[in-house]
Amino acid sequence: QVQLVESGGGSVQPGGSLRLSCSASGFTLDNYVVGWFRQAPGKEREGLAGIRNTDSRTYYADFLKGRFTVSRDSAENTVYLHMNSLKPEDTAVYHCAADMNLSKIRLGAKVSEYDYYGQGTQVTVSS
Repeated sequence: QVQLVESGGGSVQPGGSLRLSCSASGFTLDNYVVGWFRQAPGKEREGLAGIRNTDSRTYYADFLKGRFTVSRDSAENTVYLHMNSLKPEDTAVYHCAADMNLSKIRLGAKVSEYDYYGQGTQVTVSS
């Protein structure tokens, strides 16, 4: 089955950390640009970070201020989002997307336009 699946979400206290996974099955994730997005209730989806397919260079939204890191594990066919110093405003459903087109990942696109888009994993930051 060809799919992209996120996991690793959960509830954490402010200041805590989580590692989200974006795992591919049925295709090789290394061949794709992978981006992480999130959407909180009542808010628009926002792009967080991504990793390129050609050289695994990463990029991040400025507002993250170094709290999140993206990495790729080719053997596991997985991309990770390491999140540190979590804040209540980080509460959202986190999604990953995979696409051959870097611009679509960096600039955003409709969900239906991505080659692959995961169902999301909930992250809740609360004391």
